[in-house]
Amino acid sequence: MDRLRAFEVFSAVVSRGSFTRAADALETSPANVTRYVNELEAYLGTRLLNRSSRKLSMTESGEALYERSKTILAEVAEAEALASSASLQPRGRLRINAPLSFGVLHLAPLWPRFMQRYPDIELDVALSDRVVDIVEEGYDLAIRISRAGPATHAARKLATSQNIVCASPAYLEAYGQPRTPADLLAHRCIGYTYAATADEWHFIDGHGRDHAVKVSCVMHTNNGDTVRAAAIAGQGIIWQPGFLIGQDLKAGRLVPLLPGYRMPDIDVLAIYPTRRHLSTKVRVMVDFLVEAFQAAPP
Repeated sequence: MDRLRAFEVFSAVVSRGSFTRAADALETSPANVTRYVNELEAYLGTRLLNRSSRKLSMTESGEALYERSKTILAEVAEAEALASSASLQPRGRLRINAPLSFGVLHLAPLWPRFMQRYPDIELDVALSDRVVDIVEEGYDLAIRISRAGPATHAARKLATSQNIVCASPAYLEAYGQPRTPADLLAHRCIGYTYAATADEWHFIDGHGRDHAVKVSCVMHTNNGDTVRAAAIAGQGIIWQPGFLIGQDLKAGRLVPLLPGYRMPDIDVLAIYPTRRHLSTKVRVMVDFLVEAFQAAPP
């Protein structure tokens, strides 16, 4: 008896709820499916399935074997994928979702290099600050700016960025400079719609203590470049990641505020549905991005 095939047949019967549907999925006959299950039960010396004309259910032994079979089959498939990826040329369409500002500033310059290295991969890059469901919306990979990795998907960190609270010299001349997070309550602030903490801005002092302030915003927007433009124009205090406003700080268009306090850092992450059965095209893209950002300044 081919035990691996028997595990595959048994798992198909359980997941599809019938011998006939399992046979259709495996492109074999119901008689073959029945034979494999019977031989597996005989080999193990225990009943795995309770059959009736209307219902199919697992025994306690069947439940235990089903959970282990899923793991074994997934590991075999992953090993096969790893072995084949070494010899297969990456090819096909690769759908990527990334934040708008980060995508324009830091990803767009990378795509020509990737295309030259992997000419058989067709890139389909969508830029949006909205957090998409990569499985539901059919993306192979997403780039996210986040303080925490996803609970349901696999991720690799590409870089870490510092969040910085700042304002323009013109604003500070007109309204004065805050010295503590609590001082922000008396100031005009500009909010980022997709911020995880909304209008509650969080800071950490030099002793590691947390400070949370519910600011009053005169404007909200779902795009970091719009937040930046309003601040440069003197309309209020903002916080944004260093990868977006770093050049403005260097040029003096924006001034960092609240010395002695810092905002929590955020990670730049490559998100993909699962580590198992990872396609070659996704694998080479993730490796390429890790390599590219390792060479980039913090």
